[in-house]
Amino acid sequence: MGIPAIQKIKIGKYIVGKMVTGQEKFPLVLMLEPLFKCNLKCKGCGKTAHPPEILNRMMDVDECVSAVEECGAPVVSIPGGEPLLHPDIHVIVRELVKRKIFVYLCTNSLLLPGRIDDFEPSQYLTFNVHLDGLHEKHDKMVCLPGAFERAVESIRLLVSKGYRVTTNTTFFAGETPEGAAEFLDFVTELGVEAMTVAAGFNYEAADDQSAFLTRETTVELFRGIMKIARNRKWTFNHSALYLDFLAGNQDYSCTPWGNVTRNIFGWQRPCYLLNDGYASSYKELIEDTRWDRYGRGREPRCRDCMVHCGYEPTAVMDTVRHPVKGLVVALKGINTD
Repeated sequence: MGIPAIQKIKIGKYIVGKMVTGQEKFPLVLMLEPLFKCNLKCKGCGKTAHPPEILNRMMDVDECVSAVEECGAPVVSIPGGEPLLHPDIHVIVRELVKRKIFVYLCTNSLLLPGRIDDFEPSQYLTFNVHLDGLHEKHDKMVCLPGAFERAVESIRLLVSKGYRVTTNTTFFAGETPEGAAEFLDFVTELGVEAMTVAAGFNYEAADDQSAFLTRETTVELFRGIMKIARNRKWTFNHSALYLDFLAGNQDYSCTPWGNVTRNIFGWQRPCYLLNDGYASSYKELIEDTRWDRYGRGREPRCRDCMVHCGYEPTAVMDTVRHPVKGLVVALKGINTD
């Protein structure tokens, strides 16, 4: 399976168009957070630490659509909070799909059975279901017994109704390549399109500060995972060069403007994971943010980050500029020696 050809072609044309016109900074993905409110309180999340008056705020349909049109990203990821708590989330999705924007609706899926009829299957809509491991591990991370089984039931329901489905998994401290492989085997058997994986990054407001990985432990973990992957039929929702980066084989700098964030406060500086204030417009975000302040070696908070929201755009751009390099890694697999 993997990402459909039409999505690859449209994103490729978008990137080439930007490069031909000499535009240096442009987004591949908009992280659109219409609310922070959630029906879970996960250990590794800092989004729900806001006071009630903030958690009860939501972006309306016009604000969401305007943000997408303002930045022009071809892909919109809608995290939260829990997007299905937004009463008009189906309207937001419908408006974006109508504009042929690829939408990844990120959800813990607890509310999905009651809201699935609000949506229609489309090549432009993907449900990205949060799973942080098998049974006990997932339930422990989200602090809700039975959450894993409910998520699995929702995935099966979505697949049976013809929706595009991916999973979104964060690996935290203590994870092993063997444990991750058992989980990835299980998810693959569910029939999902692809799997998104991330190394646990330190949200400053998260309840559990002991769960996050360092750069060194991230490389160790993903080298082990990629070694096992040689004998598996896993499909990741990532470029080959990004996976190569996770295994320590690419020395990339992050591209924070590649995945810009818009939420109830405005355009977040500099990225989805760090919050150094907000811009009132996308133009202000790009032109007035001191991008040279951020990244490994410049900002201490960036030292251990290897998360896709900053590094996948770098890997994608490297693939576009050096297609043979990307093809070799894709065909030969990730070097784990």
